[in-house]
Order: sequence, then C-alpha cells, then structure tokens
Amino acid sequence: MELFEEHGYDRTTVGDIAARAGLAERTFFRYFTDKREVLFARSEELEKGIVDVIASTPPDAAPLDAVAAAFEAAGAELQGRGDVHLVRARHALVMKHPEIRERELIKLASLATAVSEALRARGVSEPAASLAAEAGIAVFKVGFELWISQKKPQELAAQIRASMAALRALAAEGKAPAGSLSRKPMRRGGTLA
Repeated sequence: MELFEEHGYDRTTVGDIAARAGLAERTFFRYFTDKREVLFARSEELEKGIVDVIASTPPDAAPLDAVAAAFEAAGAELQGRGDVHLVRARHALVMKHPEIRERELIKLASLATAVSEALRARGVSEPAASLAAEAGIAVFKVGFELWISQKKPQELAAQIRASMAALRALAAEGKAPAGSLSRKPMRRGGTLA
C-alpha cells in the first residue's frame, strides 16, 4: 500500500514490491500471481474465519443469525488489522481500477459460495443457504461502506450489525427503521481485504 500510495498503482511493479519486502521477484510469484493479488493477501484467512464462525454457532441458530455472527466477527478482525488510512487507500484503489474491482467481485463470489456451503453443512437447504450467504455479503459491503465513509470510524462490527438490522426490518416490514443507517449515498465497490 505504501508503494501504491508513493508511486501510484499503475507505476508500481512487482519488482518494486519484492524489493520493498526484501525478496527476489521470483519469490514474490511463489505467493502471488500478480500485483493485484497483493491487495487480497489475507482473504483466504478471512473466508476461513467466517466459515469457522458459522460452523461454531449453536445448532439451533437461524441461518441469517449464523451469517450475521460470522460477518460481525470478520468486521472485528478486519478492523483489528490496522490503520484505517490503509483500508481507505486500498478501497480507493479498488474503486479506481476496474481490474481490481473485478478481482474483488470474484473474491466476494467465492466467499458467498463458501458461506452457502458452510450453511448447507449445518443442514440448511437451498435456496435458504444461498440467500443467507448473499444477504451476508450485501450486509458486509454496506456496513463496510458506511464504516469507511465516517470521518472517525466507529466499530466496523457495529456497522455490520446495523446493516443486518436494517435488512431484517426491510424484509419484515418493507422499510428500513428510521435513522438505522446513514442516508448518505454510497459508492458501489470492494471490501475484501
């Protein structure tokens, strides 16, 4: 992220990234297929954490409750990783570069598949498993957008929780509860770190 900020994404090469990390370029390619993939370095860990939380929720938990718990835990994990400035810089790269946004969407689709598989492993049938998984992705994206749009971000998990509450209210009553979420328009884009 520092190199991307210093030189710009397009002008930063794999060689630059490897040199900054104290590695040979060849070593870089043992871990990443290209420089875009660096932006998703820990996405597999995040996916595993989400799936593990779903698997560990009480057996009688509703599918959406298991998904909500998993994405709240993921939000806390992402926030705990570090500097909000770098998260915003990464998000800006995703928004600016279509090839990164495409990779983000692929990663989110993979995450939705993993979540629906975890739900099916709990005995949730279709289409409920896929609907809960896709709803979880949507709630996570909305919560993330709200979180990074704040001048002084609060807790990402709280934004995810508020987004889930708004979804539940919308599904139950046909409208979001007053004041449940910011009315500020959001940009569509990436969230997966």
